[in-house]
Amino acid sequence: MSEISVIFKSLEEVLDFLNKVEKYPFEMDLSCGSIVVDAKSLIGIMYIGFNHIVNLKVYNDECNSLREDIKKFIAA
Repeated sequence: MSEISVIFKSLEEVLDFLNKVEKYPFEMDLSCGSIVVDAKSLIGIMYIGFNHIVNLKVYNDECNSLREDIKKFIAA
């Protein structure tokens, strides 16, 4: 399992993120506090909202290409 901190600032960013993560066959969750949602769910991400650093859990150890695809969403 890998964990990455990400942030979304707009609906356009969320849609771009979803287009990228949907390519990967492994499971992913986003969590913010006690809220955990499917990282491939538009409704789930919208429930969390914008401008929050959220934790992306990727249930696969080989996710370097995913990390490269989503690098613009990774929280500094």
